[in-house]
Amino acid sequence: MDLKGKNFLKMLDFTPEEINYLIDLSLKLKAEKKQGKSQKAYMAGKNIALIFEKTSTRTRCSFEVAAYDMGANVTYLDPSGSQIGKKESIADTARVLGRMYDGIEYRGFEQTKVEALAKYAGVPVWNGLTNESHPTQMIADMMTIKEHFGKLSGIKFVYMGDARYNMGNSLMVTCAKLGMDFVACTNKKYFPESWLVEKCQEIAKETGATITLTEDVESGCKDADVIYTDVWVSMGEPDEVWEERINELKPYQVNTSAFSYAKKDAKFMHCLPAFHDLNTTIGAEINKKFGIDCMEVTDEIFEGERSIVFDEAENRMHSIKAIMYATLGNA
Repeated sequence: MDLKGKNFLKMLDFTPEEINYLIDLSLKLKAEKKQGKSQKAYMAGKNIALIFEKTSTRTRCSFEVAAYDMGANVTYLDPSGSQIGKKESIADTARVLGRMYDGIEYRGFEQTKVEALAKYAGVPVWNGLTNESHPTQMIADMMTIKEHFGKLSGIKFVYMGDARYNMGNSLMVTCAKLGMDFVACTNKKYFPESWLVEKCQEIAKETGATITLTEDVESGCKDADVIYTDVWVSMGEPDEVWEERINELKPYQVNTSAFSYAKKDAKFMHCLPAFHDLNTTIGAEINKKFGIDCMEVTDEIFEGERSIVFDEAENRMHSIKAIMYATLGNA
């Protein structure tokens, strides 16, 4: 599988075979690390730029540790550390960084920005997250499911909560590509956009996947292998948005009731951070304003035996290794 020079911008850009290759390569690289095998030679001398217009714990740490493990050097540019789109156009920034670095990661807002970087950089560009897409998370998620179930095809995957943006979009596309049964279980106001649903239904006809949108928790979660959720509200949104989301999405909280319909060995997944208790500043503020002690998932589920969220978090590092290694032409 030759992915040398290929950008990693959204899951629609990749074939099922390419996605499965990256998942298997992630598992191979993880096994090597656990065995203590040095991976320094894999990307020795490579230089990686990390552009973060939106900060993140897991994405930054995953890219940095992955690069260091594989012998590469990293430059981190935080929201104040780059003039991208401010004093310098995205096209000009891309052409400058592309002359200095072997690969560029971007985490920010509009998908158009990462697409523009990829157009002009001349080196592989990796999407660490945009409003519309989160492809690096997808390889980690599917890798985690394969570790626990031994397969991907035929897995019933249920996403609960706000399915309109990066996570809902990317998970629906990925499940369609890999022959999985995807369910968006939420208020119809929060269903993915119809054009993307139709696109995924077309893909599903070729892979044997199914795409289901439902407001009914019982039928949505019935015989689920995986129940997945994400935060309901992004940081910085006004109080009225929080109140609206809490009121409209509370029926789709991942709790023991939702899991009672799933298979006995069903797993819980979350890309983190999660509002499952009051041990954060935001959690305490939500409790004070709205009188609730958790949001998208209860603490019982998050901390319970069904939860594989920290396997999933660790796998961000291994899967990002695979993405960089493959697209830089070393795999």
